[in-house]
Amino acid sequence: MSYPELTALVLGIFALYTVLVRKQLSAKPLMITGLVMLTLTLIFDNVIIGTGIVAYDQEKLLGIMLGYAPIEDFAYTLVALVLTPSLYEFFRRR
Repeated sequence: MSYPELTALVLGIFALYTVLVRKQLSAKPLMITGLVMLTLTLIFDNVIIGTGIVAYDQEKLLGIMLGYAPIEDFAYTLVALVLTPSLYEFFRRR
């Protein structure tokens, strides 16, 4: 499975999840947090990939890069952005 296929699968599942929990999530805090998280992802992914700590098989990537970071890396940040507050609300209610 290539990185774009895995990314599409993960984002598809969490897109459905987001639709189900959208009433519990406020848009403004998510957008601000998303901007911060995506910026930090851009910075630190470039550092760890640029220094050689992490490497990707270039044949399995989509090919869209932001510096050294493949665009697929940002999908997991988006998942965390939705999953973290919804899990917090879920466990807070219990």
